[in-house]
Amino acid sequence: MSTAGIDFGTTNSVVAQWNGEYVEVLEIGGRGLDADWLRPGFELLYPSVVGTSTLRPGTLFGWEAKLRSEHAVEACKRMLRDEPFVSLGGSRFAATTAAAGVFHAMAVAAEEEAATEIRDAVITVPANATGAARFRTREAARAAGLTVRTLLNEPTAAAIAYAHEMEVDGEFLVFDWGGGTMDATLLLHDEGFFDEKASRGVNQLGGLEIDARLRRMVLDRAPARRQWTSSEKRQFNLDIERAKILLSQQESVLVTTPDGVVVEIGQVAFSEAIQDLISRALDPVEECLAQARIEPHELTAVLMIGGSSQIPAVRAAVAEALDCELVDTDLCNPMTAVAEGAAIAAAAMDGELKSIIRVVNTHALGTVTKNREGQRRFSALIDRNQRLPQQRIKSYEPTRDNVAKLTVEVWEGDPDRPVDHPDNVKLTDLVLTYPSMGKAADSVFDLEYTYSKEGLLAVKATLQKTGQVLLDGEVKVFGDGQVLPEVRKELERLLELTPVARPVSEPTHPQQQPKTQPLPGPPSRRSAGAVGVPRKEPLIVDGSNLAWNGRPSRAAGGQPSFAALEAAVRSLRLKHPDRDVHVVVDATLRHDVAPPERPLVEKAIEANEVVQPPAGTEGKGDALVISIAKEVSGVIVSNDNFVPFQKANPWLRASGRIMGATQSQGVWVFNPRIPNPADPSVRRR
Repeated sequence: MSTAGIDFGTTNSVVAQWNGEYVEVLEIGGRGLDADWLRPGFELLYPSVVGTSTLRPGTLFGWEAKLRSEHAVEACKRMLRDEPFVSLGGSRFAATTAAAGVFHAMAVAAEEEAATEIRDAVITVPANATGAARFRTREAARAAGLTVRTLLNEPTAAAIAYAHEMEVDGEFLVFDWGGGTMDATLLLHDEGFFDEKASRGVNQLGGLEIDARLRRMVLDRAPARRQWTSSEKRQFNLDIERAKILLSQQESVLVTTPDGVVVEIGQVAFSEAIQDLISRALDPVEECLAQARIEPHELTAVLMIGGSSQIPAVRAAVAEALDCELVDTDLCNPMTAVAEGAAIAAAAMDGELKSIIRVVNTHALGTVTKNREGQRRFSALIDRNQRLPQQRIKSYEPTRDNVAKLTVEVWEGDPDRPVDHPDNVKLTDLVLTYPSMGKAADSVFDLEYTYSKEGLLAVKATLQKTGQVLLDGEVKVFGDGQVLPEVRKELERLLELTPVARPVSEPTHPQQQPKTQPLPGPPSRRSAGAVGVPRKEPLIVDGSNLAWNGRPSRAAGGQPSFAALEAAVRSLRLKHPDRDVHVVVDATLRHDVAPPERPLVEKAIEANEVVQPPAGTEGKGDALVISIAKEVSGVIVSNDNFVPFQKANPWLRASGRIMGATQSQGVWVFNPRIPNPADPSVRRR
């Protein structure tokens, strides 16, 4: 099986392979897409998200995690710069572990859905990714069982894809603006030879920042009226992201806040609101051209890749700044070109294609020195924009005599800026130990940095007087001396994660304990509870179904009635005072009812009198109704047939598992029923 190309993105990842004739982008994870997110090309995207849900077993990845998680970790790629810890299922994990989980899930999906194995891979990283981020990306992939052939800069990968398709040489400028970072890279392509001439970028400037700006626009017009639940916040953020995507094709979008307020945002207003972000994104373009001493008119092609680059205002700004026509998306797919280029590079490494790829480092590598006054400065060994691999040696002398040990700080960044500038990052501390103490002049050592094209750094220190090696090894620890966690062991724990179940609410009314016959259903559910203490099965009310009972259809202008639902629940409690009653409604009910009833629905949700499914739950309220009925061995009160769920839950058609509800002139009647397996009733949702 050929080596894969993986674009590990902040928001989405893409996997591609060379099949001997052309690049094939793998369609993996698309089963988790729903209608709201099913847009052209999205089936090729694998969201870089890890999550859990109390309604679904195990750890979720990709679209399942993005759209159906109650708790999710997103943008774990961006986190690899600093390696924060994230929480899932009540446990702490390193960001590298979350990233490893995404790699593992993609490999499994490729085998199950695309009938191909991913063992070796060329993995792309942002051109301005720090050494720490590159190292952790490589470690995350290795923990997932992948052999990393090389790390390739994303702009270079996109240029490879375009040059391969168009068979054109020249100077390419790649404007790479995705979910987390913005990079501008200038490359020379000459008969299969790719050379990065210059690259500049901005960390933490991408789709996440644009989402935040759009979110602020909506909230400025409709401030939150109450404290939103975590599920509501998550759904709102998803709605914001989807609205941003739609604004690239529509003149305006409607966004509904968790308070039920509908806000309209126009494309023009949105473009104006992000102009400062666009200006920041253009700065690296100017720096890149100035560094390479190239004028815009000398460019052969300008490639726009990454989701953020496709915003109309962004494309217009780049075209105006460079006074040129941008490469059409049909010739360079902004979402898949990076993975395609990585797959082509992999094919070249496998000997299936003729191509030479050379890359440069985007940050200087060096150490920090002190003068006798204690002032610190960045001393560069390998300057920025050097072709890799690169090796440099520099001599250093202690500031005083009789030194037994020295701490060598390994830094990455911009030596022209102060050491404490945010662009400068300390990768690690290495301890150099002298065999004996002596004068400073006799303690001079040669510090050697070797930086591979994979983005890995080796450091060696040699005592100049004797030639003795005082320090030698690959830099494997990043960030203030903190040892990288055992990712592989953590990954096993992550993959076995079971979400923490919600606590069961105490009954809201006294329980009686009459003897009853057990209902048919899963034995493991039936055995719950104290032995010898029979009880009445709880009632799980399909609230949205009852709210529509006896109402005109949506097509006929009808609306569900929350007052009718409340009346049904009151009647149910009166007729069955010895049972717990759980009321479930769809997340859309509070928007579907008449405006005067919306505050009543919200109040009932806040008081936990009714519950709604978490954001993006597959099956919506129906799935939650069934899940609760399973958990508490309850009886469902609904007129629905639950046809899509009957195959997985055959107990739904067992006698005594579902009760129908009918109202006549305000009187509610509840009778046992068995759902029809063939003709599902039309649900007016």
